[in-house]
Amino acid sequence: MKRITKLFAALALIGLFSQPTLAQEPGDALKQIADIVASLNHFPSDSDKATLAEISGNDSFPQALRNMADTVANISHSATAEGKEAMAAIQANMDAPESARTLAGIIASINHVASADAKATLAELFP
Repeated sequence: MKRITKLFAALALIGLFSQPTLAQEPGDALKQIADIVASLNHFPSDSDKATLAEISGNDSFPQALRNMADTVANISHSATAEGKEAMAAIQANMDAPESARTLAGIIASINHVASADAKATLAELFP
């Protein structure tokens, strides 16, 4: 019985340290989204979805940032119609940072994976 308890404790510790770090700043969260978009292959991984859920659930972040996280989390080969509308709203918002508007455009145009140009742009904007 002690062996099983130790095994469960070890697994819990491994799980604790393998969880994505919650972004504390909107800029960090924006970079996390950009990194996920750059590595996207048809849809986000379970780990990516967990990170995106943390971002979208953080009420201290701007709604536009949370909408980006939701849109990326729901990508299945491409953004949903609702996601594309949300990204268009961000792109049209001249008060949004240029990097956020650019990322929103890339998210809206995903077709299975980010294009080579999109990946290069993301690497430039979010080093």
